[in-house]
Amino acid sequence: MIPGLCLTIALLLRLTWGLEFVADPTNVTVSLGLNTQMGCQLKGKGFSGWPAIYWLKDGRELQDVESTSLHLSEDELLSSIRLINVQQIDMGWYWCTASVKGIHINSKKAFLTVEGLPYITVHPQDIIVFKDTPFNLTCAAVGRPTPTEILWRMGGVLVEGTGIESPSVLTVKGIKRLTTFTCEAHNSKGVTVSRTASANVKVSPAKPTKLRINSQTSNNVSISWTVAFDGFSKLQACTAQVYDPNKVNVTSNYNISFEETFPVPPYRHTIRGLSPFTSCSVRLSCRNEVGRSEFTEWIHFQTSEAAPSAPPRNVSYFYNGSSLVIWWYDVAAWDVHGILLGYIVEWSRQEEKKVEITVDTGTQAVLHPFDPSEKHSFRVCAQTAGGRGPWSAPVLLLAQGQGLEETERKTSWAPVIIGILCAVLTLISVLLVMYHIRRKEMQFGEAFGPISDGVGQMVQYRAGRVYNRRGAERIEATFDTLGISNALKQKLEDIFIHERQLELGRTLGRGEFGSVKEAYLKMEDGSSQKLAVKMLKTEINASGDIEEFLREAACMKEFNHPNVIKVIGVSLQSRAHRRLPVPMVLLPFMKHGDLRTYLVLSRLGDQPVDIPVQNLLNFMIDIVKGMEYLSSKNFVHRDLATRNCMLDQDMHVCVADFGLSRKLYSGDYYRQGSTSKLPVKWIALESLADNVYTVHSDVWSFGVTMWEIATRGQTPYPGVENAEIYDYLIRGHRLKQPPDCIDELYKLMHKCWHTDPKLRPSFESLRTSLESLLLGLSPITESEQLLYMNLQGGAEAFASDQGRSLACWEVDGVGNMEASAVSDSADYRYVTAPLGLMEDRREETPANDLVDPIHDGQLEDEVIINL
Repeated sequence: MIPGLCLTIALLLRLTWGLEFVADPTNVTVSLGLNTQMGCQLKGKGFSGWPAIYWLKDGRELQDVESTSLHLSEDELLSSIRLINVQQIDMGWYWCTASVKGIHINSKKAFLTVEGLPYITVHPQDIIVFKDTPFNLTCAAVGRPTPTEILWRMGGVLVEGTGIESPSVLTVKGIKRLTTFTCEAHNSKGVTVSRTASANVKVSPAKPTKLRINSQTSNNVSISWTVAFDGFSKLQACTAQVYDPNKVNVTSNYNISFEETFPVPPYRHTIRGLSPFTSCSVRLSCRNEVGRSEFTEWIHFQTSEAAPSAPPRNVSYFYNGSSLVIWWYDVAAWDVHGILLGYIVEWSRQEEKKVEITVDTGTQAVLHPFDPSEKHSFRVCAQTAGGRGPWSAPVLLLAQGQGLEETERKTSWAPVIIGILCAVLTLISVLLVMYHIRRKEMQFGEAFGPISDGVGQMVQYRAGRVYNRRGAERIEATFDTLGISNALKQKLEDIFIHERQLELGRTLGRGEFGSVKEAYLKMEDGSSQKLAVKMLKTEINASGDIEEFLREAACMKEFNHPNVIKVIGVSLQSRAHRRLPVPMVLLPFMKHGDLRTYLVLSRLGDQPVDIPVQNLLNFMIDIVKGMEYLSSKNFVHRDLATRNCMLDQDMHVCVADFGLSRKLYSGDYYRQGSTSKLPVKWIALESLADNVYTVHSDVWSFGVTMWEIATRGQTPYPGVENAEIYDYLIRGHRLKQPPDCIDELYKLMHKCWHTDPKLRPSFESLRTSLESLLLGLSPITESEQLLYMNLQGGAEAFASDQGRSLACWEVDGVGNMEASAVSDSADYRYVTAPLGLMEDRREETPANDLVDPIHDGQLEDEVIINL
């Protein structure tokens, strides 16, 4: 009924106004990537105001399209659309429609055919399979001209017999290891390559990592661990093997008392039924549907004390005429379950409250005053730090008169002899326990270092590639493409800045794994903010390195102190044909670079810059304020040095680089054994020995940092190799007092290097002492307070100073000069600095003018050192 009514109204409109399409769109065939246009013409009369003409594609109105409407006359309206850079997705039916009073008049339909490279509609997907088990992969593509033929590649090698028309299903008989698959769609225009699909083989999981003891009681222990690699299959259960010397199963394995198997997750478990006050061990293995992992190394722990499990033995007594003496045998050593603190005697007399007598040493007690004519009872129990043990059976004494006295006098020597025998037995028991403990220490050792993190298997992905004339396709970078943990993503979401808002500039510093670049952040009001951007090198593709890099930014995000650098945001730089983007950390632009470079360059050239002692003390005070704040937040820096302290535009120092510096100053880091690289000349003695870091070890590093400042950037322990530093310190040697360093300041440094960490001063006391030293010095003038170095005048002098070989200068092709401070021991490297030229004239000044100490006949008033 309704369609008939609409047709009737449309006929009335056409009869009344003559409204109709006199020219319809025509079929069009266009090559991929070219432009085309389509048009229609509407004619009508007798009404005011032309209806709008809309374009439809496959029944949907086109929104983002370039359209034009032109009045050819009072009765005719021409509408056309222009399609730019036509793609396969643009192919379909197109027509015009005009609406008058809710009634639509349509033109005839025209079909747009797009000829070009095939368009892959179904890409092969990643799959996880069992070893040598068949599986299928699917690929489909469309495109004009037809037909579209599908070829498959397995591990980069063409699979024979796969050249069939789309769609295509590849049947693989089975694989033994990780294998990649791609499909190629061919037609007469060329070839399109799909994404790379990975087929992973399910294997047994890797052994768990970070197995640790969370808590322990007298009978239970709680453990937790981390799954390093599940073998591409969900873990089903884990098995904990326990060694308890009191519950050894001699029929199976002397080192394993029992084992427990339990489902996972969660990745934590409580083991019950252990012996109290015993040195035990545990190790772990997990399994999936393929098999079981290797066991971890043994983790050793000791259960806490428990109450004794048995009462004292052979409780007896005798009456000496005025008092009742009771005695007993010690509780057996295997029933003590701790360190025996003594015994409790509970004495009851008729119609009176019970009295408890504590016996700290020995195995007898005297009940006084004792009236044999009254009824008495007593009992005894042992106690440890874990509590009281069970009571002995009560001994009841009825009123017996003098008979009790005479009987006990006849046997008064028997308890003495028995007591001596008990003391001998107790001594033998203690010696056996000590021998047992000593034997275990000789077998297993007293201390066990933490287990290092295992390295999980890493899967790398590549973005799909299309070979055509349009060039590389850039994949938008998001946190989802990184493979980092959800917790880290949540911490960084509120400071994420899109790369479109950043404009990267020149490189300020380079390292083995990363670089620092100048950048400008575009603000919402149209202005821009100058930043420093730290980013990993583009050659680094491991998700683990990216997550470690971003974890430092999440840590710095929480800090808010004028002497601690605060992260502004994080960003991701997308790359063509790469699934993993380059992570970037956005930091405030520090005008004068890092403190180490500033101090080193102050000593270079024929006319070195003399930094006043007051300025050096101000540097130290700024650093100690920042460290005092970090320690109040329970944060341990672990890498405090002048290279990790930055100078802002007001020459104030900010503590920075919480882990990132080691990638830029690799010369200061030394690999000790199988551990990661360590800045051995800055870390504390106990950290070198046991790899333990506390706020006290940061105080040691601050002492070395003060020494660096006092020597204007010299390398600590000159002449001592990194590998020899531990033996040098353990013999009692310390850094020597620098020349021109006042005695009070050096004494303060020396306190920071005390062998006992707890005897080192706190950051609060260090700040107070340094401020007192500064107040004791004569004030400096305002012009001396901010000390800047003019590098222009000394650039050529630095380059010509061959004897010291301290700095190399080079000018790049865009007129930027870089200074790389280098020492004979390669302790200074990858340091770049502009030569103080005004940035707004940087591009119009010839490169040769940069080494001229005089620019336009005038010396620069202020030159900065930037990193």
